[in-house]
Amino acid sequence: MSRRRKPDWLKMQPPSGREFTGIKQTLRDHDLNTVCEEANCPNLGECWSGKNSESGGTATFMLMGDQCTRNCGFCDVDTGGGQPLDPDEPANVASAVAEIGLDYVVLTSVDRDDLEGQGAAHFAQTIREIKQRDPSILVEVLIPDFRGEEDLIRKIIEAEPDVIAHNVETVERLQQPVRDPRAGYEQSLAVLEQVERESDIYTKTSIMLGVGEYDHEVYQTLSDLREADVDVVTLGQYLQPSRSHLNVATYVHPAKFETWRRVAEEELDFLYCASGPMVRSSYKAGELFVDAVLRDGKTVEQARREARESVAASD
Repeated sequence: MSRRRKPDWLKMQPPSGREFTGIKQTLRDHDLNTVCEEANCPNLGECWSGKNSESGGTATFMLMGDQCTRNCGFCDVDTGGGQPLDPDEPANVASAVAEIGLDYVVLTSVDRDDLEGQGAAHFAQTIREIKQRDPSILVEVLIPDFRGEEDLIRKIIEAEPDVIAHNVETVERLQQPVRDPRAGYEQSLAVLEQVERESDIYTKTSIMLGVGEYDHEVYQTLSDLREADVDVVTLGQYLQPSRSHLNVATYVHPAKFETWRRVAEEELDFLYCASGPMVRSSYKAGELFVDAVLRDGKTVEQARREARESVAASD
């Protein structure tokens, strides 16, 4: 089957610029992976070029190797596992953060079902290393589901990041084939509910559109997430990484994404919703919102407005 032709609103400029080159070199020097590269993120050029950040670029560090034990239909990260964890990685990430000069850091990881503890302690140690170097740095983590094991999720909570994200990815009906069979809708909701129940940490999740969902299913998913007290949601267009991945069912128009933003914020009362074709889980708009609320003490409405204006200025 031939791949669908992308509409004009999905065309991106190739990454370039001094900040982009500098961040890439720093990551290589510290032998670190980023989800930006491994997952072929379409915003890599924007984020690494630092268009929206006075401190320069940003990057989402991917912990625990570049091979995932799961095989999701949408994801471009290699499937594998079995690699030993690098005990120096937490300190190396903290060093790279300082060298790049970030004041907002995003950490994620591959799934490591092959490890005892699934790497939760390693993840938590990376958070602590960054915070110990500079407590003013805001740390957002995008965590696996850790198979729903509450003790492992609690390790992340106890490391005290500023935001804990976990992606539900799609509507309940499409969890498979979109996600690996070891993942699941109720399990992901339970992860987010635990964070809300056991901490005051902001929670965040992401939904891909264009994989065959219906509008009423998107609305139900948003409603379920608010029932779980999730604070921030992002919605973006699924883009097929290769012919061997899940096909794109439809390219959703930007106006539809704006409709979902209004539903999320104005009807369902999420603190913030970043919604657009190129929005991804670790997206500048979400970071800008959280930074404005936590660091600058802005009201939710002020933070929403400033995040939207900043992103619009870069388009």
